[in-house]
Amino acid sequence: MILKLLLIAVIGYLLGSVSTGILYSRYLGQDIRTQGSKNAGATNMARVHGLNKGLVTLLGDCLKGVLATLIGLWIAGQTGALIGGACAAIGHMWPVFFGFKGGKGVATLLGVAFVIDPVILLCALALAILVIVATKYVSLGSITGVIAFTIGAMIFRGFWPIGLWAAALSALCCWRHRTNIQRLLKGTENKFDIKKK
Repeated sequence: MILKLLLIAVIGYLLGSVSTGILYSRYLGQDIRTQGSKNAGATNMARVHGLNKGLVTLLGDCLKGVLATLIGLWIAGQTGALIGGACAAIGHMWPVFFGFKGGKGVATLLGVAFVIDPVILLCALALAILVIVATKYVSLGSITGVIAFTIGAMIFRGFWPIGLWAAALSALCCWRHRTNIQRLLKGTENKFDIKKK
């Protein structure tokens, strides 16, 4: 069983390390990590290259989270799914193929959460979208969404293992957003106006 879980972890991490934003931006002519906020995620892709390309990046990063979680589920059930999904998110944040400089993990976690509990995800996603529409802060919406998913998981799926798993990934995602949080507190965070794209 340990070997199976190790295999799932490696597969998940390698899948997560395939960064849609970096690959797509290089295809377009310049690594996204040298543009805009220098983040490899969908939001920066949308800001720099337009909404459509941002959505493609979002979809690609989301799908690798789905795939890693499903592979884990197939090999080792729920435990495998949790490990595969977590490692995919870690791979996205610190991709071995791109110098360990990746995105913040939100889109990948979106795909992971879809497999783990789509109902809780949809509720958290609706809240995240409302926050983004109301404030124009994608980072605030993302943070709100991962925290909402964690709370929902703890309430409806229990503390162990899914609630604790969600809390750990939520904390990691918030830590990756630490500079955004600092800017939000100072009132200097960049707003995202979808109408301009």
